[in-house]
Amino acid sequence: MYNPKAFAVEDLPHLHRMMDDCRLAVLVTHGEHGLQASHLPLLLDTRQGSNGTLHGHMARANPQWRDLEAGAEALVVFSGADAYVSPGFYPGKAEHGKVVPTWNYLAVHAYGNAEVFSDPQRLRNLVGELTHRHESGRAQPWKIDDAPAEYIDSMLKAIVGFALPIQRLEGKRKLSQNRSPADAAGVRNGLAASPDPQDQALSRLMPEQSPQE
Repeated sequence: MYNPKAFAVEDLPHLHRMMDDCRLAVLVTHGEHGLQASHLPLLLDTRQGSNGTLHGHMARANPQWRDLEAGAEALVVFSGADAYVSPGFYPGKAEHGKVVPTWNYLAVHAYGNAEVFSDPQRLRNLVGELTHRHESGRAQPWKIDDAPAEYIDSMLKAIVGFALPIQRLEGKRKLSQNRSPADAAGVRNGLAASPDPQDQALSRLMPEQSPQE
């Protein structure tokens, strides 16, 4: 992705945290049938490989897994907080008017080639780990063993798993770092005052700076 140095994130633990914060990633491949994309919850194992390994599954009826099986390079997009930045947030709007709208956001792109698998026990372990991640905060978390065994077995036959060692990572935090301290403070304060929870979340990620810095 286009990633000016001011916005680039290169620290691996930081990149991993950004990926973990994204609950639903987008897996993109290009194969025999052109570009395909699937929205998937994934698990990141930071201990596997130099950049970590992503684990997930998709419906067997989804033809995209065949791209992975054929060795196509995959791009996985992790989107973080984002917010529209109005020119009205900048002090310069009143001073000279030479301001335009933009967008602040967080994103990580992970690239690699995946191993596809259909082993029932391996799939069961994967589904169990994904379930634990998203159920653990509930008062009565659902577990895979709560469903009849024969039902789970039939469901596992309908999915395909994959493990994707990350070969390359690109991270971006576009948080007005390229603006003056006064402009950055204007954006942060403007977003904080917004009634939109997403704007407020983005504002909390922006570092506080004094306009005199």
